Amino acid sequence: MYARLVIVHHQPGAKEELIRTYRDSVVPAAQAQPGFQGAQLLTDRHADTAISVTYWESEAAMVAGETSGYYQEQIRKVSALFASPPDRQHYDVSVQV
Repeated sequence: MYARLVIVHHQPGAKEELIRTYRDSVVPAAQAQPGFQGAQLLTDRHADTAISVTYWESEAAMVAGETSGYYQEQIRKVSALFASPPDRQHYDVSVQV
């Protein structure tokens, strides 16, 4: 399994809108992608930071979402809330319980 982390610094006061858009729009779009395995959105109640973690059955499935335009479309949905560009990282899921 593979994971894409997207670390976001959002504008002050934008956390609830970010959560709502992620839950109601980004997650359903992800569920329609081949190889999608799950998602989490982590938010810091003391800082204007959020981390999206999406899980993919293969590296090819994860990368396909980036080359197809899917990833860019999801970022556009919330980009007005960002204080700076997102930081995207890829990881192998080595242990999952």
